[in-house]
Amino acid sequence: MKLTEEQIAHFHREGFLFFPEVFTPTEVAALAAEAVAIFDQERKEIWREKSGAPRTAFAAHTYNEAFGLLGRHPRLIRPVEQIFGEALYMHQFKINAKAAFDGDVWQWHQDYGTWLRDDGMPEPRAMNISVFLDTVMPINGPLMLIPRSHRHGTLAAGHDLETTSYPLWTLDKATVTRLVDEGGIVAPTGKPGGVLMFHGNLVHGSAGNITPYPRKIVYLTLNAVSNFIRTPTRADWIAHRDFAPIVPVPDEALEHYARTRRAAA
Repeated sequence: MKLTEEQIAHFHREGFLFFPEVFTPTEVAALAAEAVAIFDQERKEIWREKSGAPRTAFAAHTYNEAFGLLGRHPRLIRPVEQIFGEALYMHQFKINAKAAFDGDVWQWHQDYGTWLRDDGMPEPRAMNISVFLDTVMPINGPLMLIPRSHRHGTLAAGHDLETTSYPLWTLDKATVTRLVDEGGIVAPTGKPGGVLMFHGNLVHGSAGNITPYPRKIVYLTLNAVSNFIRTPTRADWIAHRDFAPIVPVPDEALEHYARTRRAAA
């Protein structure tokens, strides 16, 4: 997947790009099945809501073949290489779940605020690129973005250790209100296989999910190799220390994996 000049300009102006149906139903079905199996495990990399429902599975690309292929997929790696103009390494990999009825909120925040404060990342030359594993609807806790908020740089934030099971550097209500007055709110929705990429300083969050419809999204945090973290404070399965450039797999690798697994079942 190669970005056009117009798409690159849109990313720099608005702070995000959304592409529906980047991955095929066969590819996504295999990933979704693997995600369910991962959340059934008891591992240190899997964090749960206070209710016990799954919230985040970190570093699945290191212990699961399907997500290992996704973490090196050219449809995800090449567009970010275009934006940064250099090779990338995986700073973080996670599967975020909004469990049916029990999915909790993600407060308003900037990702780079965490990468800077907790990991010592020098510049916002990293971004999240995400893959929808379920249908993301307006009602089941879609990610909400504030367009153009990345232009304000890294904003002051407080360390929220209480609201959810996951500590987060969050923005205050006055700041969010001001940014929304300027840029509004958008919430990309769509079928499984859609891909969303957004700037590390774009302000975003999501509401809880009280519907019967789960919402799982995979996030690759891709960082420019020259921008490697200097002073990490988090476990290496959260903020990775392997700064080797990602070598993409062939475009058909995940499809081949999915069809092989389906044939063997």
